[in-house]
Amino acid sequence: METPVLEPPQTLWRCTTPDIACPVAMRPGPGLARGPPSPDVDGLSLTHKEVGGVRPRTLRSHIRWTAFSLMAALALLVGMALPASADHATRPHTPNIQALGHSPQPASFLVPDGQRTVNSDIAFWGNLAFNGNYDGFRIIDISEPGDPQLVSWTHCNGDQGDIVVWQNLLVRSWNTKRATPRDCDGQVVPAGWEGVHVFDISNPTDPTLVAAVELPCGSHTLTVAGSSGGRLLVYSNNSSSSGCGVGLDLAGQNALGDFMDVIAVPLADPAGASLIHREPLAGPTDPTVRTGCHDAAVILGDVNLAACASADTTNVFSIGAPRGGSIEDPEFLYTVSEPGVDGHAGRWHSAGFTWDGKVLVLGWEPGGGAAPECEATDPPVTKSMFFYDAASGAKLGQWTLPRPQSSAENCTIHNYNIVPLRSGRYLAVSGNYQAGTWVTDFTDPANPATVAWSDPPPLVPTQLGGAWSSYWYNNFVFESEITKGLNVFRVSDPRLSGARVLGHLNPQTQEFTIG
Repeated sequence: METPVLEPPQTLWRCTTPDIACPVAMRPGPGLARGPPSPDVDGLSLTHKEVGGVRPRTLRSHIRWTAFSLMAALALLVGMALPASADHATRPHTPNIQALGHSPQPASFLVPDGQRTVNSDIAFWGNLAFNGNYDGFRIIDISEPGDPQLVSWTHCNGDQGDIVVWQNLLVRSWNTKRATPRDCDGQVVPAGWEGVHVFDISNPTDPTLVAAVELPCGSHTLTVAGSSGGRLLVYSNNSSSSGCGVGLDLAGQNALGDFMDVIAVPLADPAGASLIHREPLAGPTDPTVRTGCHDAAVILGDVNLAACASADTTNVFSIGAPRGGSIEDPEFLYTVSEPGVDGHAGRWHSAGFTWDGKVLVLGWEPGGGAAPECEATDPPVTKSMFFYDAASGAKLGQWTLPRPQSSAENCTIHNYNIVPLRSGRYLAVSGNYQAGTWVTDFTDPANPATVAWSDPPPLVPTQLGGAWSSYWYNNFVFESEITKGLNVFRVSDPRLSGARVLGHLNPQTQEFTIG
């Protein structure tokens, strides 16, 4: 195991650019202010009253973070290691990534279905992180990155738990029909039901279920498409046609599952949420592969594209000017296929764009995320992130995980986002199951380079785990660790200078363009 080495204090704690948030300067949300308000950045407010108040932290919390900062600076000066507040601080890692806070949520896939609370995806609004899990979602106050605090846990006992957040609303995926009734925030979910639930999060200490939208094939993942006509538009995807409908054969399931669902949630009346459109998908190329898209990415602004990581054939759509279509009714443009991504060994899984909209970034999930696909003997295709020209779909390059994993570690390039940099550089932050969190510079897509990583040792006992998602948000990296909770990191590297500070983030959605 490598000996952790922290960066000198000037690179870790001092900010020389107003666009870079220091560890002690993440702006508090409503009810959390501990100092004078700071100006908004680029017109994006860093506080959102729509989210509602959070119980103020005490002076003791402020002192605790200040003490942490002083300890860190002292440790850096004298060469001491910081005391580990969670085991993400004890992992092998590059010298330029520092473990900060941890919000614990122990969980395991080894317990029976219905008892699982494993951690899944993340979304952000102001200084709140929303961490989905197989039994609902947790809301976490991240105004002090070294000391994230649990605000509430809303229980909803349907697996996957992918989430998106918009103002005072949270939408959550319910992935699979269940043989017996389940519970969601105190309401009965009938046996056989699948779809999405809508919550009012105006009071983050006590969110309330306000709507349930049943979908033909359930919901595995969600992506904010935008807002239009007083409605939040959300894309929902089923991952695979398996289990679609009731009593259907393979052909019937495939026919029903070959769509991306568009859900509308009226902002003034979220109880009126409904399915308004089913966008047909092209493919699969191989007719023996099940239909269905796993996850979608959206970039708005001057680009207006959506990409749906589907089976063996990713679909790319126009959702506005200059190519046509709309967020309610996308217009198909082209598909992307990659040798080795065959839809049987694994399916396209994740999509993203660079903030200028020029590069499409795709990942897939060989072994369904449960297999050790990043061993030294595995081919590059199983442990790579792929880069394509977003205008044409032509391949530009790929990044292959350079650090081999063991046969006991499930591993793929799972969920990621692109850092919103003004410099024009392209940097990705990715969560790769038991390979942990990685930062990659692909400014030259044909020659990508690793910037930083934090790689946990194999879990004991052997089980599925690791980083479900890792995302850049306001100059920190947030990792949802399947079996342990939410981890926070700081990465020190000049290539990350000039990142935009955002008022909120649904990581699969880029609401504007840069460059």
